[in-house]
Amino acid sequence: MAEFDDESSVSEKKDKRDVVETSSQEGSEHVPDSAGSLTEDVSPEVAEAVGDFMEQAAQQNEAAAEEIPDVRNKPGSYISFEHVYKAFGEFVVLEDVNFCVNPGETLCILGRSGVGKSVSLQMLMGFLKPDQGTIRVAGENICGLGEKELQRIRQKVTMVFQNGALFDSVTVGENVAFPLRERKDLAEDQIQQVVKGLLEMVGVAGMEDLLPSDLSTGMKRSVAIARALASQPEAVLYDEPTTMVDPMMAHLLGNLIERLKQQLHLTSIVVTHDMQFAKKLADRVVFLHQGQARFFGTVEELERTTDPVLQEFLALDELVLPV
Repeated sequence: MAEFDDESSVSEKKDKRDVVETSSQEGSEHVPDSAGSLTEDVSPEVAEAVGDFMEQAAQQNEAAAEEIPDVRNKPGSYISFEHVYKAFGEFVVLEDVNFCVNPGETLCILGRSGVGKSVSLQMLMGFLKPDQGTIRVAGENICGLGEKELQRIRQKVTMVFQNGALFDSVTVGENVAFPLRERKDLAEDQIQQVVKGLLEMVGVAGMEDLLPSDLSTGMKRSVAIARALASQPEAVLYDEPTTMVDPMMAHLLGNLIERLKQQLHLTSIVVTHDMQFAKKLADRVVFLHQGQARFFGTVEELERTTDPVLQEFLALDELVLPV
């Protein structure tokens, strides 16, 4: 089988491989520590293929981080909102919102329902456009881009939707294989090995032949993450990944997102209403309230805030059992 990266030795590749291994049934998952490696438990027959694939992705992401331009003599951010406004009719969703995400960072967008968290992700993907302001993705202003240019951006940044957004009429394996087939540079045996390895990595081993309708909500999100990884993105946007899943699966997903950041150097944005989940993942958080970014900073800074709105949010969160 052809190698994905000819410059690295087999032994070096094995040192870098990492994986999440869980059973194929939700509720009986083996939940590994978030510091563990991503591919160590992948089946031996596919370990080399998926290890090479993940190593290639990590190298690409490191190189991409070096290419992000500096703007106004400031260090380059991979993603940024600069004085962004968005309204639907008279309903103002975002008003003069500013935040940024550096390469390899995880930003959590916090706030109650209806404050523009998911709208922010849709604007980052180019599905919606701001009324005013600048949005940069991969260091590039996307606000004036046409659909063809946005497709180029979406090859770098992908989104994991709440419902998974899987293709209902094809199998789990074909869903994950779709981005690999789009590349047109992989042999079929390579595609099948990478698909199997990715599904094992995200904790849904052996489900290649099932349809999305056969899966639970948490499993669908795991498959959606596997499909996202198959496109070797530089950044992943997660829309409420723990909503409507049990605490064990939420813990598993949190560990997986953290591992992907650490070992693939992925830039990530996680929309959530769950402060415990944000504490687990975030380098920085932005808190949206009544259309504005009420806070932007680290979790530690947020916990020290004297803002009454933020204090109320944190106090209410303490009443919820932690993930």
